Amino acid sequence: MNEIPVWPRVLLGDIFSLGRRTVFPASSPQSSFIHHSLPSFDQVGGPREQLGVEIQSNKFVIDRPCVLVSKLNPRIPRVEAVEAPRGDGSEVASTEYMVFTPKGDFGWRIHIPFYAALFMSRSFCSRLVAVATGTTGSHTRVSPSEILGWRVIRPPFEDQRKMAEMIRVLARQERSIEASIDKLRKLRQGILLTVMGSLGGGKLPAGWGRVALNEVVPQVEYGISEALDNDPHGIPVLRMNNLHDGRPLLDELRYCSTPVPNRLEMKHGDVLFNRTNSIDHVGKAGLWRGEIPRATFASYLVRVNPDPTRLMPEYLVEWLMHPLIRQRVRSISTVAVQQVNVNPTRLCELEIEMPLDLAGQQRIVDALHSCDEQIQKERAELDKLRAMKVGLVDDLMGEAA
Repeated sequence: MNEIPVWPRVLLGDIFSLGRRTVFPASSPQSSFIHHSLPSFDQVGGPREQLGVEIQSNKFVIDRPCVLVSKLNPRIPRVEAVEAPRGDGSEVASTEYMVFTPKGDFGWRIHIPFYAALFMSRSFCSRLVAVATGTTGSHTRVSPSEILGWRVIRPPFEDQRKMAEMIRVLARQERSIEASIDKLRKLRQGILLTVMGSLGGGKLPAGWGRVALNEVVPQVEYGISEALDNDPHGIPVLRMNNLHDGRPLLDELRYCSTPVPNRLEMKHGDVLFNRTNSIDHVGKAGLWRGEIPRATFASYLVRVNPDPTRLMPEYLVEWLMHPLIRQRVRSISTVAVQQVNVNPTRLCELEIEMPLDLAGQQRIVDALHSCDEQIQKERAELDKLRAMKVGLVDDLMGEAA
């Protein structure tokens, strides 16, 4: 396909409507949901199956074929084609997605994978970035209603199908890697639930103990409250969006241009805990491994470094990130306007279950780290494949949007 035909252009709102029906999965705590979320997309490229109790906010109901497009930080393309949803109300999506559902008269003329590819094209993403607004450059959103007024190409259905099939070849490889990542994550979760099976209460295994967290975490420190900016000459500041899967993400850093006390600079092995955020994100933890030479942390994070003679920081992070512990943390949180807060003093009153010897903790950490290494390798391959797919989309569609 060396030359791109001239196809008619139509208003997006003429062929798609926005799904708006919501559900609160936590009201059915033991029910299974297919959950399309931004963290899940970033980790495995698609949804995850979760119990309702794990999903603590309203979600869009996905009961018809649709295309999901992230409205948050559109410079990071997140697009999902949902061709065959469950249809029984148990498939849901984050409200950070725009849910594009074909209108009734156009349903049979809209090929979902084609429009998913169009929404992922550089031309469409560039338009999203241009209209996104927000208080900071690293936290912007687009207005779904505005997008419906854009004109996009509408090729004949057969042309849509042919182009989508060419892209699907790479997508199959993509899904294969995503499935491998998902299996590794399930293996990791299985290991975690097995080795920390006593967290649900009851008798502890031999060699384990249960102590108040403040017995093994002697000090809790708040981060800085200085104004932040985008000047990279300042010291990088870790914020709550920089903690993900127990490790720091460094792609949306802000900086502090004023001097920071040496004691508040990050050191290898520091453990950070997110004390305030939405109910889904409060309680996240991460381990600093010296990813960059200098960094500090914002005041809505606290540093909870353990006594290294009794508790490994790696084990502490795994304990904090365990689903049962996240629930314990939520149970001691207080609700404020659109967010919840965790008092660090109350956090440290929680009891931690752990092997009493460091060697036992190390064995658990090593088993989980082995899975993490494999996941990172698969993630690198997935990133390369996605870049190839975006290039193919641009070659096929040109200025599609």
